[in-house]
Amino acid sequence: MNSTNYLKKIKRVLVDKEVEHTPLAKRVRQKLGHLPWHVVDKKQTTHTNPINTTESTQTLYLKNYMGKFLRFCPGTRYYRCCGYRIIHIGENCPLSCSYCILRAYFQDKTLKVWANQNDLWAELDHAFGPNPKHFFRVGTGEFTDSLVLEPITGYSRDLAQFLENYPNVCLELKTKIVDLSWMEGLKRTDRVLPAWSLNSPDVSRKEEAGTAPLEERLKAARECTKLGFRVCLHFDPIIHYPGWEKGYSQIIDMIFDYLRPQDIAYFSLGSFRCMPDLFKVIAREFPHSTFIYNEFITGLDGKQRLFLPLRLKQFLFITQKLKQKGLDKQIYFCMESDHVWKKVMGYTPKDLGGLNNHLLKLAFNRDYLS
Repeated sequence: MNSTNYLKKIKRVLVDKEVEHTPLAKRVRQKLGHLPWHVVDKKQTTHTNPINTTESTQTLYLKNYMGKFLRFCPGTRYYRCCGYRIIHIGENCPLSCSYCILRAYFQDKTLKVWANQNDLWAELDHAFGPNPKHFFRVGTGEFTDSLVLEPITGYSRDLAQFLENYPNVCLELKTKIVDLSWMEGLKRTDRVLPAWSLNSPDVSRKEEAGTAPLEERLKAARECTKLGFRVCLHFDPIIHYPGWEKGYSQIIDMIFDYLRPQDIAYFSLGSFRCMPDLFKVIAREFPHSTFIYNEFITGLDGKQRLFLPLRLKQFLFITQKLKQKGLDKQIYFCMESDHVWKKVMGYTPKDLGGLNNHLLKLAFNRDYLS
């Protein structure tokens, strides 16, 4: 399957002294013991702490994280948010997708992993344990790729195994690589949703350096379905470029060469949108990327969005193709207005009982949640 050449970018490992002997840190040391290993003692003077925040993605930093692990998705009241809850396990990504919003989020490119997992388990137990009839749809793919460091950390395997004790929680693992080691030791397949972000072959080839080929992602998705999992797929960001109709038709045909409609729990569509600063980053680091010179407007959330008529045209085209393949209520829009929903789908999230509730039912594969 997918090679892990992107991991060769890692040239050294930093670890906070407080988490130096945690199971995760020991696991990483077994995998990356050949690299320079520095223990960071924050009680000492700063010159002994070899952290270079301007370095390229060549440092893996295992941190003793002091913030909140469980977060709400950073949506906005102006557009419909899916209600996804984020389990924050780390920051940054060694892949090189030109459009990645993380390039504007973070000031440095250090790969950070929160190694104090006992604190994570305690917080999740406090959130999920008291009311087993309160259902949660959670994921780790907001501030990093869910599986990109899995070959060396095993983080998603730990998390999936921990959450098996909480049947009211459904975990989505969103990625652009291929690694199925996270399912090792799992006893049930109905509370984890393997998920892949996909794009047209043109966009994937030109803008997603370091990621697994589309065919490999879809082969992995099919393998998951054979083992009893349902999968999630995401077209986000949808890019507007000359010939996009042909490109997105190709990837939709590819999807259903590997999957059946009933294999897909849900399928999100999101047009490219970003903070204005990201345009400068893309222009500087990816001069071949011309999609940033499209017609953009400033949305109600302050982000740059593709001009509405162009956005609607893409959404209408793609949803029609997906419906022809057998999808319908599994399709949803990421951070779009009721106006867009109505124009494209003929209904709004309110007609579905609210987008969060609708997706919870799809995630848990139930018509109702008690």
